[in-house]
Amino acid sequence: MSLTTLIVWTLIVAAAALVVRALRRDGADGHTAAAPYPASDQGAERLLAERFARGDIDDEEYGRRLAVLRSHAPGPTPL
Repeated sequence: MSLTTLIVWTLIVAAAALVVRALRRDGADGHTAAAPYPASDQGAERLLAERFARGDIDDEEYGRRLAVLRSHAPGPTPL
């Protein structure tokens, strides 16, 4: 009887741990999928630099796109 009780309580605790773990998957534990594109302008510039380094774009296109990114950078909103 006590062995059965121990097994049942072990299964209950394990199930509770799995439920808590599933509910906590909000990005804090690093198990969420990454966004396909960086959200920040710095991330966009890094992506652009990586494309330039791989040879996907030439220096003229890199400079033009970088200028566009920097000209559309979010700033403080007017009151």
